[in-house]
Amino acid sequence: MRLGIALMTAAATVAPVAGETVVAARTLPSHHVVLDEDLHTIPSDVPGTLHDPAQAIGMETRRVIYRGQPLRHEILTKATVVERNARVTLLYVEGSLTITSEGRALDRGGAGDRIRAMNLGSRTTVVGEIRGDRTVLVNGN
Repeated sequence: MRLGIALMTAAATVAPVAGETVVAARTLPSHHVVLDEDLHTIPSDVPGTLHDPAQAIGMETRRVIYRGQPLRHEILTKATVVERNARVTLLYVEGSLTITSEGRALDRGGAGDRIRAMNLGSRTTVVGEIRGDRTVLVNGN
């Protein structure tokens, strides 16, 4: 009788899996911006993976993600706003002085990322922060 009580007590302390894991609903190519229909959840709590689809929607894949593969933070990044070699507007702001110039991105990145860009007029390489409108803020207040 004691053995039966011990087994029932042990079984009562093991909680069922209550979490969900976000997985790819189809194969997602590299540099793909994740949409709601690209994802679904499975009733499993896989450590180190996303548990809410909202964490992945709007993000960009760093590499191919295969159908059914759990999504992890390290395989997603902010969506790219500026591709390498794309034309951008360079913006320099100092007090009331604002200078704009045409440039070419030497790196790719998303809004808020710092990239190198070449000023097409002077051929000088500058570093600035990408804004959402494909503008690179070289120096700002």
